[in-house]
Amino acid sequence: ESNATPAATVKLSKVIPLTVRSRPVHIAIPSLGVSASVTKLGLNRDGSVQVPSNYSVPGWYKYGPATGQKGSAVILGHVDSLKGAAVFYHLKDLKLGSRVNVTLANHTIVRFTVIGLREYTKGTFPNRVVYGSRPYSALQLVTCGGVFDRATGHYESNIVAFTAMVGSSSPHHHHKRS
Repeated sequence: ESNATPAATVKLSKVIPLTVRSRPVHIAIPSLGVSASVTKLGLNRDGSVQVPSNYSVPGWYKYGPATGQKGSAVILGHVDSLKGAAVFYHLKDLKLGSRVNVTLANHTIVRFTVIGLREYTKGTFPNRVVYGSRPYSALQLVTCGGVFDRATGHYESNIVAFTAMVGSSSPHHHHKRS
């Protein structure tokens, strides 16, 4: 169960040119109606990964690979707030094969497809599986889920969508500027 990587995806990756490192600035998940800008996340003093301060803006873990590079890029987003649904509210409803499009600061659009969806209790969250190296360009999307513990005000689990890069399109310079 720990290996959320179908072999087919790894074979596929050999023919997909990876992108140069450029930070993700926008994420779109058409099947969920998600379209959001992306911020940068670092580490807290205790070494844990920061969570986004804005409920409608997911964050990219800046000490890992950028989206479209080899390895595991990770974008974290909130599931909800006291005011209602947040950016990754429907992440748990993603289907295998769903598309995720990430726009980089250099205007390249990197396309990913969902290859796995898992729920982990917070105590068993597999940092190595989510943040660990991959032989292809991966993007893991992370949010909260499972049972909401009213006493702590936190969810007891995390939802992780595993995706693999399926292509990218670079901006061409011969677009007419209007």
